[in-house]
Amino acid sequence: MVPAHGGRAAEPVYRPILVGRRGELEALAHLDGAALPLLAPILDLCTVDRCIVDLVSRLPAGLLPAVDVSTLPDVPETELVRWGVPLVPVIGLAESDRRLVAHGVAARAYAGRAVVRLRTGLDRAGSDATTTAVERVWRQARLVPEQCDLLVDAGDVCCPADVRLAEPRVRRLLEWARRHAWRSVTLAAGGMPPTLSRLPTDEPVRLDRFDWQLWQRLADLGVGYGDYGVGCAVPGSDGPGDRLPTLRYTADGAWWIYRWSRRGGRGDERFTDLCRTLVGAAHWPTAGAGFSWGDHEILRRARRVAGTGSPTNWVAWSTSHHLAHVLGALLRPSREQRPGPWRGGDDTPERGRSGRPNRGGETRRAG
Repeated sequence: MVPAHGGRAAEPVYRPILVGRRGELEALAHLDGAALPLLAPILDLCTVDRCIVDLVSRLPAGLLPAVDVSTLPDVPETELVRWGVPLVPVIGLAESDRRLVAHGVAARAYAGRAVVRLRTGLDRAGSDATTTAVERVWRQARLVPEQCDLLVDAGDVCCPADVRLAEPRVRRLLEWARRHAWRSVTLAAGGMPPTLSRLPTDEPVRLDRFDWQLWQRLADLGVGYGDYGVGCAVPGSDGPGDRLPTLRYTADGAWWIYRWSRRGGRGDERFTDLCRTLVGAAHWPTAGAGFSWGDHEILRRARRVAGTGSPTNWVAWSTSHHLAHVLGALLRPSREQRPGPWRGGDDTPERGRSGRPNRGGETRRAG
């Protein structure tokens, strides 16, 4: 469970990038009330239809999602202000002038702010060119830096070598970010492999969360934390799987992947056995079903009081547990896990791929 905060209004401490699908949106819809002001989800949309807009509109009051439509055509249907749903537009550096204007309209109509997403794999120009690009964003959208949250997206970080390569590049970007009075600065990365189909079945498999390791190396800079939930950061990699009962269960510094094929051919028997194995594991939280909505649903399946569910449900329950776990870790009173406030430079105004799996308890170390 997420600790309550007293006094001043809470600021978000966690910005997960989630694919805008039914499973992820269902997990957000079941967030604990105390978590709502601490979470600022970013929805990556690969399609826009009435169903998606309806699901976004039904998210709990107090949860204000940021929406990224940068991969979609620049058409009226992707103008966020037309949705009539409170949200925050996500702005990329390469957006068209027309879309920048539309995002500015949406920002002023709803929250009065936007998220500027800088992808380290795509936006690799020098600091002067990056400054020129963000100044164009502010000019066309009619926004100022103090109205913008900067999201530094390091993308896919799936092995120790990725962490070593990403760290100096991100440090340079964060030093550049100090030149401007951003509302906040967050580092996001994704550590889940593009596919799980090659992992062993019928046993929990431990995978290191290299996105978490990268953030810990940079937490001394006061940068906020974001990730890709239990999904992969590689575009287009999170398609249909092999439909084996699967849960991606987050623990300290790792995921435990459960893919079950035993106990005969019936899906309900396999999933019951999977959930019973998980509930009996050392990484099952001491709060049990009270830890998150997803854990509650997993325990119900372990006790055979509900059906197996679908791949969409499995993603929803895994995501629900992940969000609760990460929030709890970020709020834990630990200097290693809880960053201080973002520190601007002296000239900044005061305002404003698939990795090799480890089996059992093996640990893969970052070099």
